[in-house]
Amino acid sequence: MVALGGTYQADPDNVGGDYTPVPPGEYRVIVKDSDMKENSRRNGTYLQLDLEIVEGEHAGRTIIERLNLDNPNQQAVDIAQRTLNAICVATGKMAIADSNELHNIPMIAVVKVDPAKPYMKDGVEQLGSPSNSVKTYKPVGQASASAPAAQTAAAGGSAPPWKRNAA
Repeated sequence: MVALGGTYQADPDNVGGDYTPVPPGEYRVIVKDSDMKENSRRNGTYLQLDLEIVEGEHAGRTIIERLNLDNPNQQAVDIAQRTLNAICVATGKMAIADSNELHNIPMIAVVKVDPAKPYMKDGVEQLGSPSNSVKTYKPVGQASASAPAAQTAAAGGSAPPWKRNAA
């Protein structure tokens, strides 16, 4: 057992979250968190970037990017390096030594919806859920005219998160 150091009061109005994929499109995002994690086969590591949508109807939602930077599959490493390169270019960070250098810099993520994939659990095939992935990244000034207005307009008239701390 672990003592909590007091009594935890549960909030029934703050249970779960919305894990449905956001619609395909272009979203202004920031890297809100990053971490290097061991892969499931324990033969490499990946950089996980938690991307937060910062404007529009889906502001506050998170999209996860996993970059297989250390993997026995060279093709996976090549894809990860191209993706990291696109993120660096989109954020204007042309040389980084730490993933924290990418945090809180706005960029455009071109998001798609991936169909549900089957997986095995206890010897029984299950069907997962649809999910989001990012096709590419662009600097903020390169959002296309096809981006939905709700995704490129400021949410609720308040300053975007990256401008709030500047004041």
